[in-house]
Amino acid sequence: MPDRSLTPREVADELGVTVRTVQRWIADGRLEAERVGGRVRVSRSSLDAVHEGTPRAAASPIRTLLIANRGEIAVRVARTARRMGIRAIGVHGPDERAPDGMDETHRIGSYLDGEELLRVAREAGADAIHPGYGFLAENPAFARSVTDAGLTWVGPPADAIAAMGDKAEARQRVAAQGVPVAPGYDGDAQDDATLAAEAERIGFPLLVKPSAGGGGKGMRVVSTASELAEALAAARREAHRSFGDDRLILERYVEHARHVEIQVLFDAHGTGIHLGERDCSAQRRNQKVIEEAPGPAVSIELRGRMGAAAVAAAATVGYVNAGTVEFLLADDGSFFFLEMNTRLQVEHPVTELVTGRDLVADQLRIAAGERIAAAPPRLRGHAIEARLYAEDPEAGFLPATGRVVRLAWPDGVRVDTALREGDTVSDRYDPMLAKLIVHAPTRAQAIGRLQAALAATTVLGLTTNLRYLRWLSGTDALRAGEVRTDTLGSLGVPDLPLLTDAHWAAAAAALAPRDADPWSGGWRLNEAPVLRLRSGDEERDVRLTEADVAEAAAREGEVAFVDVEGRSVPFTIAPPPTVEEALRHASAGSADHATLVAPMPGRVIALRAAEGASVEVGVPVVVIEAMKMEHAVVSPIPGTVARVAVVEGQQVQRGDVLAEVSA
Repeated sequence: MPDRSLTPREVADELGVTVRTVQRWIADGRLEAERVGGRVRVSRSSLDAVHEGTPRAAASPIRTLLIANRGEIAVRVARTARRMGIRAIGVHGPDERAPDGMDETHRIGSYLDGEELLRVAREAGADAIHPGYGFLAENPAFARSVTDAGLTWVGPPADAIAAMGDKAEARQRVAAQGVPVAPGYDGDAQDDATLAAEAERIGFPLLVKPSAGGGGKGMRVVSTASELAEALAAARREAHRSFGDDRLILERYVEHARHVEIQVLFDAHGTGIHLGERDCSAQRRNQKVIEEAPGPAVSIELRGRMGAAAVAAAATVGYVNAGTVEFLLADDGSFFFLEMNTRLQVEHPVTELVTGRDLVADQLRIAAGERIAAAPPRLRGHAIEARLYAEDPEAGFLPATGRVVRLAWPDGVRVDTALREGDTVSDRYDPMLAKLIVHAPTRAQAIGRLQAALAATTVLGLTTNLRYLRWLSGTDALRAGEVRTDTLGSLGVPDLPLLTDAHWAAAAAALAPRDADPWSGGWRLNEAPVLRLRSGDEERDVRLTEADVAEAAAREGEVAFVDVEGRSVPFTIAPPPTVEEALRHASAGSADHATLVAPMPGRVIALRAAEGASVEVGVPVVVIEAMKMEHAVVSPIPGTVARVAVVEGQQVQRGDVLAEVSA
C-alpha cells in the first residue's frame, strides 16, 4: 500500500488536536514533514512512528504564569509565555524597576522567599510558576510547596531535584546504571582525616566540590596534598553560605578536559530524549564565558553515546521536564558524569538555534501534561553564545558595579537581556548582564558573526568583559575549537588598551562646558579652548575643536565614559594639584608599608590575619564576597599586620581601607 501523505488538517482530525497544534509540532521538529508543490505534507509512516507518543491536548492548560525570577531569564520566559497566549506575571525587588514584557508585575522583598512568591501567585490568579534558573529553581522544598498549593510547577518533580541536587547521591545513582563517573569519594564521613586519606587514594590533582548546589560554586582544584586543608575549609565555607550544606565530595580532576553537556527532555508519560550537546569548555574559575552547539570535538557516534548516558542518568530519578546532564570529555573520547542541572540552563539558546525548538515552550507544554515525540530533532548549523558580565578582566576579573550610561546592541542578533540604559548594576546579584547568541551554517561563519556582534555592542558607564570577549573570540585556541576547561586560565588577558588622541578628544568633547561663557574651558586668544583631563594616573591637556569625534562617549555628571576597544574608560577634568596628593604619590611605592583596600564593593566574610600576625607576600588578609564569589585581598609585602580596619559581616565600598601591613 502506498505511503499516502496527509495534510496538517488530516493529521489534526486523526489525532484529535487542532491544526495549529500540528503546525507547531512540525515547526519544532516533533513531527517530520516535507513540502510537496508548495504545500506541507506529513507521511503516513512518520505519523505512525509517533502516533503512540504524540502530544495530546494539555491535561491542565496553563493560562497565567508567575515567573519567580529576575533579569534576562524572566524576560526570556515571558516572551515565550505571551507568544503561547499565557498571561505572564513578573516580580521585582524593592530596589529594582519592573521587568519588561510582563502583563503584570508585583514588588517583593526577596526572590528567595517562597511563601511571598506563592502569595503573589494566588493574588495574581496564577495557575503555574516558572522558576527560571538559580534562586529557587533547584530548591525541592519550593517545588513541593508549589504543587502542594495546587499550582503547576514548571520543572522536574521535587524528588528528582533533591536526588540530583545531592552530588554524592547523584554519583551513586548514575554509576549504578553504568554511566561513567570519575574516581572519587562521595561517602558520609566528612572529617578532614577521612578526606585527606581519600585524597591520597584518588591521587592529585583532584577536585573538591560541595555535595549540594551547583554552578561551580565552592569548587576547588587541588594540585598537591599541602593545598588540601585550605581548599576544604574554603569549599565548606562557600557551600554552607550558598547552599546551607557543607558536605563535600572529591573527584579525580580530569586535566585538559572539555566540558560537554547534553540537553534532555522528559515528559510525564515516560518518553525521554536528548537534543544534542553544548560545549561549555570556555570557562574561567568554573564560570562559563562562551558556549557553542554542536561541540567541535563531538562526532555523531560520540553524541549517541553521551546522549544515551544522559538519558539514562536522568531516568534514574524519574525525571520530567527539561534538564542538562554535564560531562567531562577527555581527548581519547572517554567521558565522566559531572552533575545534572535540574532546570533550564543559561546557555539553552544555542540548543534552540541548532534544533529550531523553543525550550521554554517545551517546558510549559510538558508541565501542562503534553507528550513529546520520541524522535530527537536534527541539528542544523552552528550556534555560539557569549556572556556579557559586569566584571573587570584587566583587574583580575573583579566584579564591577555602576550605572549604564549608554547601551547599544547589534542588529540581527539574538540578545537575551533585561538591561536597559540608565539601569544601575549592584553587587547583590549574579554579574551576568546579557547573552549574545549567533547562528550560522558553519562554525567558522558563526565565529565571524559573533565577532561582528561584539564589535557592534557598546556599554558605557560600567566596566564589563566586552573587550575580553572580543579578544577571546579571535584567539587561535577558540577559532580552532581547541578550548579546554583550563585554557582560559593559561591564555591570560589582553594588556590594557592604550589611550589615543581620539579617545582624549572624545572625552574632552563630552566634558566641554555646556554654557556659552566664552571665558570657560581654558579660553585662549586665537586658540581653541583647552581642558586638562585625567584618566587613571595619566593627565593631558586637550584642545576643544569642532572636528568630528569618532569614538563613542557619554557623560554622567562630571565623568565622561569613552569606549576604548570595548572597555568603558572614565575621564574627568583634572583638579589642581595638592600637597596631600603629592604625598600620596610619593608613598605609593613604599616597600615598608602597604595599605590594603577593597578592590570592589562587597561584604567582608573572613579575616585571615589578626593584628600583630606575620604575613608573607601573597598571603590572604581579608576575604570579600561580591556577586556570589569570594575574593581574597592579599599582602603585597612581607611583614606584620599593623591594623585591621574592618570586621566580619561589614559592607565595604571600592577603595575602603581594609588593613595595613608594615615591614
